[in-house]
Amino acid sequence: MRRKIFKKLVMDEPKEPKINEQPNTKDIDLKKQNISSQIEDNLQTFKRMFSVPKNTDVKVREFTIPALKRRAFIIFVSTMVDLEHIKESIMEKLLKDEQTSTKIQDIVSYPMSKTATNIGEITDFISGGVTALFVEGDSQCYLYETTKIHGRSIEKSANEVIVKGAKEAFNENVVDNIALIRKKISNENLIAESQVITKRSKNSVFLVYEKDLVNDEILQSIKIKLATLNADKILDLSILEQYLEERPRSFFPTLLYTERPDRAAAFIEEGHIVLLMANSPSCLVLPTTFWALMHSPEDHYLRTPYGNFIRLLRFLALFIAIFASPFYIAITNYHVGMIPPDLLMAIAGSRERVPFPSIVEILMMEIGFELIREAGLRVPSPIGPTIGIVGALILGQAAVQANIISPIVIIVIALSGLSSFIIIDGSMNFAIRISRFLFIFSAGIFGIYGVMALFTIGLFYLVSLRSFGIPYFAPMTPHFSSSKDLLIRHIPINEKFRPGYLKPKDMVKQRKG
Repeated sequence: MRRKIFKKLVMDEPKEPKINEQPNTKDIDLKKQNISSQIEDNLQTFKRMFSVPKNTDVKVREFTIPALKRRAFIIFVSTMVDLEHIKESIMEKLLKDEQTSTKIQDIVSYPMSKTATNIGEITDFISGGVTALFVEGDSQCYLYETTKIHGRSIEKSANEVIVKGAKEAFNENVVDNIALIRKKISNENLIAESQVITKRSKNSVFLVYEKDLVNDEILQSIKIKLATLNADKILDLSILEQYLEERPRSFFPTLLYTERPDRAAAFIEEGHIVLLMANSPSCLVLPTTFWALMHSPEDHYLRTPYGNFIRLLRFLALFIAIFASPFYIAITNYHVGMIPPDLLMAIAGSRERVPFPSIVEILMMEIGFELIREAGLRVPSPIGPTIGIVGALILGQAAVQANIISPIVIIVIALSGLSSFIIIDGSMNFAIRISRFLFIFSAGIFGIYGVMALFTIGLFYLVSLRSFGIPYFAPMTPHFSSSKDLLIRHIPINEKFRPGYLKPKDMVKQRKG
């Protein structure tokens, strides 16, 4: 009896509705068709495509054009257009012009306009902030560039701060970003080429380059890579960067991410390709080498001796950030004989009451420093720096007084942490911070031999990296003819060649006479 009741309950249980996982093939097929010359058909088609009136920010206005004595309607996304512009430059001219005319172009002399016939193409334009005009009897649609998307104005660079040089930074408006580059490169050979990279969101990327410099093979490989992306949406360059990398699990970046238009323009003039996207306050530079990631735009704005001093200081900071903590562990644990007697006695005295081995001390303080660093970035800006400074002072002082950490470890960690801040590129900064932990473990297990073994393996690994076919350590290895702007920057008058590894169409950038 119980089994019958249970079976009846199971049979009577309401079944979950089947979810249709197939795409709307009817709309897909409709996008491939051309518009009709019948205005009612077009009106119903685009109301359906944009779910009007459910979609509240999509506006449709029907009217009659007196000069043509024909019905018409316009459709636009109100949140992405300049409404005053539509009213004054399009609607008033269409409704108030009473002269007999046969062409829309004679009535609306709009500076940025085009025509289209494909439904899918027109839909994409409307979604991007373009106003579409449909006229009875016409088998084409009139499109007017009325886009007005609110965003930030051009501000100073927040992450790549320099003392001397340009202060402008990219914002989220891709039109402004292209204009900032064109302002610095007044050349008819500068190309801003658009390419759609996603299926559903129709996100576009702009390839900016100089056609008389760029290597066609590199340009074609980048276009093929972008064309083969199989994604519904890529909303930002930071996400696109992860799609384009050849080794996405690598610690070290192979693409350069910058928010400075002057830096982007300098790379374009060398023969590189820059990628821009709407809603991204930055650009990607392709291809990229290790040296480009370590250089700063300020190196070229300063006089040669000053710029070289800062650059050498940056490379020194790179080694301090990676090796300070590992060398301390290796020497105090395995190679005590390398330390002078007086310094050895000082270290031994400071560690006399510390209960932990040196590797535990270093790991505790490294993790604590990383926590304070991230906390200072995430909290609101007025109190962020205060938290970082106060937190480091309080934790360090309290740990020393409690005999948990020796004072010399505080010095080593502070020197290592401050050195990492000098690295200008954010991705390279992360790579150095992660690599430091690997070297700490290798030093704790094998001493200096472990550090040197890991360093050798790391060099082999870095040499194997490529960015769109370009070796990571070029032009040092393999060697190419170039301006030799690596560790030392020569005076500008001696920088006569563009990077040879890019194989630009014009290798010489400075000629005699």
